[in-house]
Amino acid sequence: MPITNTISTLIQAETLELLEWPRLCQHLATFAATKLGVAAALDLQIPETPAQTAELKAQTEEAYQLESRPGGALSFEGIQDIGSALQRAELQGLLGGEELLAIATTLAGARQLRRIVDSATDVPILKELASQLRTYPEIEQEIHRCIDDRARVADRATPKLAGIRVQMRQLRDRIYQILQGILQRQSNAVQEQVITQRSSRFVIPVKAPQKDAIPGIVHDSSASGATLYVEPHNTVNLNNQMRQLLRQEQAEEEAVLRALTEQVAAVKPDLDRLLVVVTTLDLAATKARYSFWLQANPPKFIEFQEPELAPKNPDQLDEENSEEETAENSRSLIPNLRSQITLRQLRHPLLVWQQQYEQGFPVVPVDLTIGPQIRVVAITGPNTGGKTVTLKTLGLAALMAKAGMFVAAREPVELPWFDNILADIGDEQSLQQSLSTFSGHIRRISRILEVLTNKSEGESAGEGEGEENSQFPIPNSQFPIPNSQFPIPNSQFPIPNSQFPIPNSQFPIPNSQFPIPNSQIFSFARRSRSGDRPLRRQCIGDRPIAISRPTFPINSCNHPLWRTQSPQISRLPL
Repeated sequence: MPITNTISTLIQAETLELLEWPRLCQHLATFAATKLGVAAALDLQIPETPAQTAELKAQTEEAYQLESRPGGALSFEGIQDIGSALQRAELQGLLGGEELLAIATTLAGARQLRRIVDSATDVPILKELASQLRTYPEIEQEIHRCIDDRARVADRATPKLAGIRVQMRQLRDRIYQILQGILQRQSNAVQEQVITQRSSRFVIPVKAPQKDAIPGIVHDSSASGATLYVEPHNTVNLNNQMRQLLRQEQAEEEAVLRALTEQVAAVKPDLDRLLVVVTTLDLAATKARYSFWLQANPPKFIEFQEPELAPKNPDQLDEENSEEETAENSRSLIPNLRSQITLRQLRHPLLVWQQQYEQGFPVVPVDLTIGPQIRVVAITGPNTGGKTVTLKTLGLAALMAKAGMFVAAREPVELPWFDNILADIGDEQSLQQSLSTFSGHIRRISRILEVLTNKSEGESAGEGEGEENSQFPIPNSQFPIPNSQFPIPNSQFPIPNSQFPIPNSQFPIPNSQFPIPNSQIFSFARRSRSGDRPLRRQCIGDRPIAISRPTFPINSCNHPLWRTQSPQISRLPL
């Protein structure tokens, strides 16, 4: 069961930002065919269960097959985002001609999309989705019958509306005939030979000094006041009749729009489902197009073997326990993967985008193979050597696989389905929150440990109140580590007692210092282009020390990238 507490949500959101998941979603959205697909790609969510991932992955694979076939690609022509129009129709609002036309074209586009999917072979999941599309051709035909291409109610909508518009055209012709005669007879008093409208009434422009030459009603004037827009007395009654016909026309148009809106509101649940299915199909096609562009391959999720029994550290067994308790406590379940994690020629998708569209540098792929028994992997190397990029590439690959996307690596792409993907990369320095670089790391790591602790407590609930949980929890309890030990296989770093004691899954830092047992300190030097720079601390516990800087030879790249030496420590008088 996924963790949904505030700390988990916060650290997962931070992880997505650290791995630049929103930027990848922006790139993905450029391959969408509809506004619905763009919105879904920009807000792409990470599934919470393997079953959801399997369904999304199958949709992407089938869409990839269709995109790869000549003439078999999915077409989303005419499909628009009609969600807001459907909501207003449900609330008894009145839809306009443009919104009704959008609904009609969307129904036609969904019908064409369903035909393409039904005619394809070997796409059972997409066919199941397309079978849920109800396109209501009768509503589409009625909309096109009542609404013309200019999104206006057509004369053919109702006989009454057609009759009203015939009367309006006849009356308009009579008004034009009278005004044209006045323009010819009073050409000296008219500003220009044109008939216009003010307040839906037909008027002519008259020079202000000669307004008495054409008696009538002044409806407006120009900005300079030199022109007056006059309605002659001969056309007042005809304009009044025109206004009445306009009101009748508006009432009839509203009745037509109301009837169409009610038909749409009656089938709103089916149209909502249509939008969901179309968005799902567009998102699957978007992932397929993105994978085709990225030259990516579908991932294969590694399953776990039956848990094996491994002995615990005998030094930590209680000598006073009975033989039965000793035999029981000396064994713990440690599940292993069935095969190794394999990611060959793995490329960072954002760097591929940068190379092709932003004139970036060529992308250097990496090979990652991790054995089934490995719990921790330490990546070492020089500055600007690609360590952080490798971490982010692996994190993005795991997220993309969970989201049903292909991974930019050579086949086979094999990795486990991770319950949680949490990261602490880079610096979280904040002057506003009084956070240094190191304390920023500690804060984020403490959040990660709290998430893992809550996960472990949730899974161990009901197993017995008296049973003590002494394992360092890992998401989904796939890698329990006995006795709160954090082993690093083949580690190059000496660690006191070979363990990190973490009481209550927190890092106690008294007085912002680091107490080290037996006053021991180790200097880790990282070989870089600028030379070896060992880490140096100025105090141990509560006593200041002086550390002589160790020197390391800078040899060829064939030498180990990391070395560990114990510097000379001399205490200073207080």
